[in-house]
Amino acid sequence: MTEGVTGELKEKVLKYLGTVSKARNRDVARAIEIDKTLVDKAIAELAKEDKIEYIYLGTSYIKLKE
Repeated sequence: MTEGVTGELKEKVLKYLGTVSKARNRDVARAIEIDKTLVDKAIAELAKEDKIEYIYLGTSYIKLKE
């Protein structure tokens, strides 16, 4: 596990993503009030775990896997 990334942080990210159709990393960090660098690491781990996916619409977004 990446330094500082906890299961609790990943759960917060997943919970927030469950409330929106898509989001940018910055939006997630702001919404859950966690430093963006840490949120970026958590998002990368969740993508590796196949729980979220990246989508590109002019800029990159993330969303829950369908």
